[in-house]
This record gives sequence, structure tokens and C-alpha cells, in this order.
Amino acid sequence: MAPHPAPCGVHGSTMDVGAVEEELGTAGPTVDAAGTRQAFTAEQINETTYVDIHGNKAVSDSLRNNPKVQYDGRRFSYKSKHDLKGKDQLLVLIRKFAEGLAVMEIKDAYPAVMEDLQALKAAGEVWLLSNMDSQEDIVYPNDPKTKTKVDDDLKLLFRETELPRDMVDVEKELQKNGIKPMTNTAKRCAAAQIDGVKSKSKPKKKDLKITKRSRLTNGHLPELFQDINE
Repeated sequence: MAPHPAPCGVHGSTMDVGAVEEELGTAGPTVDAAGTRQAFTAEQINETTYVDIHGNKAVSDSLRNNPKVQYDGRRFSYKSKHDLKGKDQLLVLIRKFAEGLAVMEIKDAYPAVMEDLQALKAAGEVWLLSNMDSQEDIVYPNDPKTKTKVDDDLKLLFRETELPRDMVDVEKELQKNGIKPMTNTAKRCAAAQIDGVKSKSKPKKKDLKITKRSRLTNGHLPELFQDINE
């Protein structure tokens, strides 16, 4: 662990707790050469962050009650939402969420989790999709029980079926078949147009009238000031 600059201010402040959280891996998991997340004693943390955990009750209590910090009675380590140790456990977890699991919830489970997630996707074990509304990646299990062979004729029929190109038409087709669309493109477009009209409208400029009290700097152009109000 490389030492951090000594924090200024009173020990026990948010700065102290934040420095320790960062060192444990809240901002980026701390791992050893083998790729395993490390745990640190209070003395080791003090050497790198200059925060005396034993000598400051506020910091000690804050860390022990922090949902992102694991304390075993001697050492502190980063605590993720899901305690996973590798790709096999990751797959077991994903298969428990048939309706999908947000990647955000597992991206800090262990150092190589994102590489393992891509490997599972490449192996056909999971589906990795993006939510159109939240722009969030969702991982879905590809249940081996549902893997079935599809006839070539059915594949050809599917590929020859022309789908609506406009999202509004897609939503209409879904409604015709008794399916409620998750989106409302027509409403969204109408709202966007209204916002566009509002943003284009500019406030009217006030007509500036020149009076005798006005300071005229262009005295060499008297014809410009013939209509000065009295």
C-alpha cells in the first residue's frame, strides 16, 4: 500500500473515514498479486492513511457500522453486496435472478468479476443486455433447461417477417396483440417537441429610448439622435 498524504483537519472527520474506505477498496478494490482482495489491520491503515482508528472512537464506530466494510475483529476489508469468490459462484447467483440482475450490484463482488461476466456471455451461459430507459446493463441467465433446437423452416420464417421500423408502430402492434408496451414513444416525442418550442422562444428585448439624460458618446453622428425624447 502506498502512503497517502496526511489529511488536514480534525481526526474523526468525514475525510478520515473516506480515506480509509478508499484504501479498503470502496473507490477501487485493493488486491494482492494473486488477485485476491486484501484485509488490513488498523496499524497498516494508519501507516498509509495517517488515520488512527484505535485512537479515534468516531472513526472506529463509523467503519465498523459501514455496510461496505468487513471487520473480523482484527482486520478491515472491503465488503461487496454479494460475497462471491469466482466465476462458478457468479453463475449460480445470476441463475437465481430469472428476471435479470443489475450489473451494478455485482461489479465490485471480486476483482475479476467483469472479466468473468464477459466469459460467461461468450460461453452462452448468460445474456448481457442494456435497459433502454435506465441505460443500465442487466445480466440474465441462459437456463440450459430451456435450450431447444429450432427447425430451419421456423428460423427462415422469423427472418422473413418484416418488423415495423418505427417504435410507435411497434407499440401499436403490441397493443393489438393485447400486450402493454413498456414505452410510450408518441408521448415522449410530443413532450420533446413542447420542450423544444419553449427553449426556442426568447424573451422580448426592451426598446431602449434615448433621453437628454443619456450620455452620448458618438457626438460626431448627430443625425442618429434627432428623435431624442424631451
